[in-house]
Amino acid sequence: MGADLFGARPDLLGPPADDILGWSLADVCTNGPEERLTATERAQPALYALSYSLWDEVRRRIPDLTVAAAVGHSLGEYTALSASGALGYFDGLNLVAARGRAMADAAATEPSGMAALIGADEAAAEALASTRRETGGRLWVANVNAPGQVVVAGGAADIAWAGDHARDHGIRRAIPLKVAGAFHTPFMAPAASALGEYLAGMHFDSPAFTVYANVTGGPYGPAVGATLVDQLTGRVRFQEAVEAMAPHVDAYLHVGPGDVTAGMARRIVPDVPTYVVNDIEAITSLGSSFAELETA
Repeated sequence: MGADLFGARPDLLGPPADDILGWSLADVCTNGPEERLTATERAQPALYALSYSLWDEVRRRIPDLTVAAAVGHSLGEYTALSASGALGYFDGLNLVAARGRAMADAAATEPSGMAALIGADEAAAEALASTRRETGGRLWVANVNAPGQVVVAGGAADIAWAGDHARDHGIRRAIPLKVAGAFHTPFMAPAASALGEYLAGMHFDSPAFTVYANVTGGPYGPAVGATLVDQLTGRVRFQEAVEAMAPHVDAYLHVGPGDVTAGMARRIVPDVPTYVVNDIEAITSLGSSFAELETA
């Protein structure tokens, strides 16, 4: 993952970052093994570092690119804040590493997980989750990603129950996801407490452009730290944020490994162009695409 970036950006991905993390980004991202990279405490800082490094390359190679607003999905919100200048890159890396450790510790206390609901809107997902809670279960809507893409989270028994009862609520299927725990639910309360202590002494600068928050679906206010703490146990309102941004942007740009948020954006606002930068090579074609967009 991100092999092309390590040679290009040793200032961001080399020894300074390794010293903060206590392990080598290059080694873990390029050599794995996969289970080592995908562990919550390593995956989060790795994704943050690679995504920010790609963004910095975009900014350097396409200097006239104008950013009106940004949003990230869960961890990606930290990259968005750093890209906006509200948070320094290395401060963000420290913060994301602390977040990853706190979430891994919280997830390790008992078996829990998440499930994607196929053919569900937010109302159907909420009905499913509330029905389970009314009978003593622990199941919550965790992510509202895009039309037809809603995720619930809870204990292992609750996820199994969701699979058995999804059709009772007009939902085609509930597919368990390969994640370490029930993120963005009360299961993460211990992580939120730990992150709150870490954030207590942090300063955030004014962003250069608007950043939208997961927990509200709207622009960040001045309480950045408190909003990040709330995000750990609160619902990710990604669809709402992308819809709110739509009147202010000409195109969406996914920056980082993979292309998941690009797929979500295309489902949410299919009439707005969406581009993907997940490696350095993609930046060249991006410059051409934006030039065409400006002359259209």
